[in-house]
Amino acid sequence: MATLVTFHAHPDDESIAMGGVMAKASDEGHRVVLVVATRGEHGEVEDGFLAEGEPLWRRREQETRASAAILGVARVEFLGYVDSGMIGTPENDLPESFWQADVEEAAARLAAIITEEGADVVTIYDEHGQYGHPDHIQVHRVGLRAAELAGTSRVYMNTLNRDHLKRSFAALEESGAEVPDDLDPDFFDILGEPEERITTTVDIRPWLARKRASMAAHASQISETSFFLAMAPEQFEQSFGYEWFIRCDAEPGLVESDLFTGLG
Repeated sequence: MATLVTFHAHPDDESIAMGGVMAKASDEGHRVVLVVATRGEHGEVEDGFLAEGEPLWRRREQETRASAAILGVARVEFLGYVDSGMIGTPENDLPESFWQADVEEAAARLAAIITEEGADVVTIYDEHGQYGHPDHIQVHRVGLRAAELAGTSRVYMNTLNRDHLKRSFAALEESGAEVPDDLDPDFFDILGEPEERITTTVDIRPWLARKRASMAAHASQISETSFFLAMAPEQFEQSFGYEWFIRCDAEPGLVESDLFTGLG
């Protein structure tokens, strides 16, 4: 069996982006290690959700551990950086933010975990962080360098299938489902990568209930009435039933359906 180290920017990213792959890997006997760069200090939370004096980061750390337990994660680590906020916000400039982190220093922290675990597979995000979030872009930079330092050659960029999501959203609208009315019309043109660039599509429908439960564990950010969790089951399956990756060492024309193909 193999070891997967999956690197994410904030609590809840692991659930939304690849909770299905993590649950699948665990069920198949692989060791799954979750590393999160920040504790999501600058996430939004509804008034009254937190106890008086309770910091958001503490709740989000607890939620991450609950999500990880649902997904079968064997180890959870936080790199210790601070959430950088959305692009263009003042939080980007905080010296302790992940966006401001020295790539070599951050990569050395991550590489130490990868090396200790003897990781066979490492996942990061695509070059523009799936949708341009500064911490997601930094996950790509830091994760790529860390894998190089640790000598792990099987690296996957977790991404979104832009064309699939366009089709899914159009189908949602046609079905009469309630969809966000404040989406920029060009949003899908910057989301993820075009279908033709994706090397690895994993069918996670058998693990969809676990993925949804792990998302729900992040209740400070994803409430049961949120767009994600309020979807009808068939709509949730259409939107989240597959997870997508680009294998960094892929030969031209590679098409695969699992992160562990050929590892033995």
